[in-house]
Amino acid sequence: MEEKSKVLIIGATGRLGYHLAQFSLQFGHPTYILIRDSSLNDPNKAQKLNFLSTAGAIPLKGSLEDENSLMEAVKQVDVVICSIPSKQALDQKLLVKVIKESGCIKKFIPSEFGVDPDKIQIYNLVHRFYAGKTEIRRLIEAEGIPYTYICCNLFMGYLLPSLAQPGLKAPPRDKVTIFGDGNAKAVFVKDVDVAACTINAIDDPRTLNNTLYLRPQGNVYSINELVAMWENKIGRELENVHVPEEELLLKIKESSYPDNLEMIFIYSAFVKGDHTYFDIDECGVDGTELYPHLKFTTVIS
Repeated sequence: MEEKSKVLIIGATGRLGYHLAQFSLQFGHPTYILIRDSSLNDPNKAQKLNFLSTAGAIPLKGSLEDENSLMEAVKQVDVVICSIPSKQALDQKLLVKVIKESGCIKKFIPSEFGVDPDKIQIYNLVHRFYAGKTEIRRLIEAEGIPYTYICCNLFMGYLLPSLAQPGLKAPPRDKVTIFGDGNAKAVFVKDVDVAACTINAIDDPRTLNNTLYLRPQGNVYSINELVAMWENKIGRELENVHVPEEELLLKIKESSYPDNLEMIFIYSAFVKGDHTYFDIDECGVDGTELYPHLKFTTVIS
């Protein structure tokens, strides 16, 4: 049996990072997790670290700001996966430097796990959100570091529970706002499924220096389709309030960043179709085709 790559996971106490560490262990990878001293003072994080350690993960003290601890950790593994929040993407700069200098990493999976920043059609509106990710991509490529970018679009816990209604946490029961013509399709993937697919990609040569997209059937829907499904479930029709693209764009520009991020993501996914306007085969690989054994949680499951 081929030896499994040794994996370092940064951000293992986060929601996605925790799933990544669990699947890494489950799939038989020697798994290391980088932990800050401060994590031990947080009861929730400490509980996760205790569970992962008990399951076999090897904790290494360090941080993305400490070059020595990063180098010590990186030199022990073959693959590095970073799952810090998107707004902290530029915190990976020192990590990229360390990976380059270590010369031992056969694959780096940086913190992406969202919409492909190179495919966004509204970059001018959301430059501050995606600029860090694109800068890290270009740095990785310039340094010649082997990589895989994971693009899963939206997690199921975001926008989907409210039917993409700004400010709501649950789906409406009286009237619903339809943005644009309501036909552009968005993609939603459960975080645990993203983690499983990511770990499958670790030793897969098809994903090397490539972008892995997740667009599972049963998870690609327009607002019109989501509303119809909801109406069928509750047994009643909702009043439709139509907001043209120009009106939504005006609302976005009249609001300040980051307060307008929710509307920007709605505009990107459900008006411009940033998740689905391109063919995956032209720019990357499809995770659902590479790993047909994985059963993705669907929107209606």
